[in-house]
Amino acid sequence: MTDPEKRLAGITLAPYIFKAMALIGVRRKAGGNMFRHQVATMGILLDYKIIDPVLLKAAVIHDLFEDAVGLPGVTREEIVALDSDGPEVYDLVMEVTIRKTNGVEEPKRDFLTRVMHTGSPRAKTLKLADRLSNLFSLGFVHDAEFVSRYLEETRAYILPCAEEINKDMHRELTDLLADRIRKLEERWPRKNDS
Repeated sequence: MTDPEKRLAGITLAPYIFKAMALIGVRRKAGGNMFRHQVATMGILLDYKIIDPVLLKAAVIHDLFEDAVGLPGVTREEIVALDSDGPEVYDLVMEVTIRKTNGVEEPKRDFLTRVMHTGSPRAKTLKLADRLSNLFSLGFVHDAEFVSRYLEETRAYILPCAEEINKDMHRELTDLLADRIRKLEERWPRKNDS
């Protein structure tokens, strides 16, 4: 067994995958469901040979408290009790979760700035993997305004910090962003204002 293989073999993901299954019924704009996105985000981390147990476990449930809040088993207490990593996993998930104050969500730009500038190294890496997964899915979205806004957020808030976090992920984000912008312009050409 290689060292990465041994490290990966020692990670128990099943309880986190079970929690993430609460997202199976939550649809995405790109089709599919949020559960698949959680697994894809973890897959991106593995693709980059990131074998940090807390980070992988958090990837599997990173949207749980945004998209399944209030469902049975989606509580701080339940996540913290899953295993010895539970408290760290919960804290990381909360770091990449949009905050609500008096029922009002923090603006997306504030959220992205918070994570990318003041987040922990794990939170920043998780956000890059999450954004890569979301950019892949944009090819299936039929709302030009949403796609355009998402690409602009990526360019303005994610890309400037990405190279410092992970050079390889930065390169993939740059390539994928350019591809999605090109496809947006091909699919929905801008009309001349003459």
